[in-house]
Amino acid sequence: MPNEFPKLNVPDYSDQIKIRESNQNKYEIYDGIRHQWVALTPEEWVRQHMTYYIAEKLKIPTTRFAIEAQIEYNGLKKRCDTIIYDENLKPMIIVEYKQPKVDITQKVFDQVAVYNMKLNVPYLIVSNGFEHYMCQVDMTNRRYIFTDKLNYDGKTE
Repeated sequence: MPNEFPKLNVPDYSDQIKIRESNQNKYEIYDGIRHQWVALTPEEWVRQHMTYYIAEKLKIPTTRFAIEAQIEYNGLKKRCDTIIYDENLKPMIIVEYKQPKVDITQKVFDQVAVYNMKLNVPYLIVSNGFEHYMCQVDMTNRRYIFTDKLNYDGKTE
């Protein structure tokens, strides 16, 4: 496995990785949500680990996850890395993944905030596989309430 896919700061999962048939220098990873093999990029490495972790930690069925979900905002098409829906299929969480070497900055949160202008979800998660930020969106006071651990009801453990 190339060095660009380091051990992340989340529990390992039983990932399935294979060498891409069309290019022996590239890898693919099986995405259990999309039920297909996808190109293994550093961001996809984070997505697969974090998707598994979020589903296990928050006890959310993976059938409620939408990967690379397209939304339209101000006439522009945007793509959310992951949208997680509640039991009534209302968007509940937007998750943004960055590759491990990308710092989580205000610019990353601004990107997610644009998505949330359309979706109006109560929770946001941003991760590069090493740093994870989870927050509840306080629409009334226009602020984020950060937490170390996010439960399904938004309370800290």
